Amino acid sequence: MIRFLMVLCIAMNLGTAAAQTYPSKPIRLVVGYGPGGVADITARLVAQKLTESMGQPVIVENRPSAGGIMAGDLVAKADPDGYTLLHLNSGNAISAASFRKLPFDVKKDFETIANMGAVDFVVLVDKSSDIKTMADFVAKARANPGKTNIGTVSIGSGQHMAATLFKSISGVDAPVVPYKATPALFAALKGKDIDVVFEVVSPALSLIRGGELRAIAVSSGKRFAGLPDVPTMMESGVKDFDVNAWNGLAAPAKTPKAIIDRLNKEVNAVLALPDVQKRFQDLGIDPRGGTPVELRNKLFSEVDKWTSLVSTMNMERQ
Repeated sequence: MIRFLMVLCIAMNLGTAAAQTYPSKPIRLVVGYGPGGVADITARLVAQKLTESMGQPVIVENRPSAGGIMAGDLVAKADPDGYTLLHLNSGNAISAASFRKLPFDVKKDFETIANMGAVDFVVLVDKSSDIKTMADFVAKARANPGKTNIGTVSIGSGQHMAATLFKSISGVDAPVVPYKATPALFAALKGKDIDVVFEVVSPALSLIRGGELRAIAVSSGKRFAGLPDVPTMMESGVKDFDVNAWNGLAAPAKTPKAIIDRLNKEVNAVLALPDVQKRFQDLGIDPRGGTPVELRNKLFSEVDKWTSLVSTMNMERQ
C-alpha cells in the first residue's frame, strides 16, 4: 500500500511538472475530415487562437477517412503528453455504433478536453413545396407509405442518422435516400426527386435566407439563434428529438490531468472571444465550451444512443 501511494505521488508530481513547462513544442490537432469543411474551419480557428495564447504553434493535420477512423487511431496510439490532440466529434460516436470493429475504443482510449461547438440539423423543403411544417410531412408520409422520400448525405453521416432517428420516433414509412454531397442533395430537392432534406444548417443558411429553400424544423432542443422563427422538432410534435452535430477536443488516454485542465481552460477562453463567437455563428455553429466531464458524458450518451438506433432499426454495420 505504501509503495502504491509512493508511485501515485511520483506520477502526480511528474504530471504537474510536465504541465508547468507545457507546451514547449508545437502541438498537432488531428482532424478526421478534409480541408475546407465546417469541422476543418472550426479546428483551424481554435488552433490559431490557441497558438496565440499558448505561445506554441497548434498545427491542424487533416487525416480524412470513413468515420474519422484514421484520425482517431493516430491519436489513440500517440504519446499521452498533450502534443497530439483529436478533433473529437459526433462522427466518432456514430462510428462506434456503426462499425463492427474499430482499431481503438472511443470510450476508453481518449481523455476528453472540452466541447467547442454544436451545429443543428435542419429539415428543408423547396420553396414551392406544399409541405409547410413537420406535421404536414408526417401526414403526407403516412398517407403515402414508402413513397415520400427523405434526402441526406452519405450513409452513416450525422444527417443520415438523424433522419433515421426521426423515422424511428415518428413511425413513418419514408425511405432515406443518401447522396454523395450537399450540392447533389439540394439539386434533388429542387428537382422534386425527394420531398425533404436533413442537412446541417451551415451550407443551407444562404439558401434559406435567400428564399430558395424553406426550413421547417431544427433538430436541437432549443431554436437556432440564426433562424429564430424556425421551430424545433420537439415543438413540431416529434417527441424527445434533440440531436445535433458537435465537436470538441480530446487527447490520448493517460494524458496528465494537469495538461487536460490547462487545455480546457485555454479552449474555453478562446470560445469566449467575441470574434470567435461571431465567426462560429456566421458558420451556423453554436459556440459551446464546458468541462472535460461534460464532453465525456456527451460522447458516452451519443455512443449509446446511436448503438441503440442501429439495433432498433436493424441497420447494417460496416
